[in-house]
Amino acid sequence: MLTTGKTITETGLDAAALKPAECDVSRAVELPFETVAIDYEGREHFPEEATLADLARQKEVRLTTPVRADGFDPLGDDARYETIPEDVRRVAVAGHPAYLTDEERRRAVAPRLRSAVERDPTAWVGTEGVERLALATGATQFELLSRTTERDVRALRAAGFDGELAVYAPTVLTDDEDEVLDAVGGYAARRGPVAKALPEGAATDRTATGRAREVLSAAVRDYALVGTPTVVGERVAALKDAGVDLVVGYPARGVEEFLA
Repeated sequence: MLTTGKTITETGLDAAALKPAECDVSRAVELPFETVAIDYEGREHFPEEATLADLARQKEVRLTTPVRADGFDPLGDDARYETIPEDVRRVAVAGHPAYLTDEERRRAVAPRLRSAVERDPTAWVGTEGVERLALATGATQFELLSRTTERDVRALRAAGFDGELAVYAPTVLTDDEDEVLDAVGGYAARRGPVAKALPEGAATDRTATGRAREVLSAAVRDYALVGTPTVVGERVAALKDAGVDLVVGYPARGVEEFLA
């Protein structure tokens, strides 16, 4: 069963995340969300200043900035900061190694995250791989959805953390298992516990069979928001009941799926 964008409001999502290597991010103005996050996928895909400025006049824009990368390093080469419109807010992250040089990967994360938040107190901080460092900044925590998210958030709230928590999740608005696996099977397969459970060399898309398909069918529901808008809405509601403030969905099958 496929869905249309007209049902996106049923999901309860608060924002959308777009990847500039996959789509024209200016299409964010068509989405029924006040907030849009733009992922960093390397310098060659970085949006033009005019595009960001135009978006920021119509939406709250969150731009991922890898604090170890040249151009975004608040303790070094920060020239790229000057090209980001003033109204565009940040998501400060350590930076995916695939988009960093060897020298950039060696740079210390903690002081750069702290400096980035001091420069932009409204910034969110991506937590992947640096959870404690991110928490120490006191900024909004931007976490990837996982099988333990609800438990972890409840524990944080029980321990007295009252800061804002946002969760990022690839989203597939269909209950067609083949479509789901094509969209997010590979993504789920890269998560550590899933990679260990999968048979070596197993397919991760609709061609997966046997044990691999069983593992992936469970994993995509741990690490992504999958199903009809109603089913996704129930998962989003559960996350918010646990203490999540904002859920940001990435349209894994293309921006059209989120159009109203």
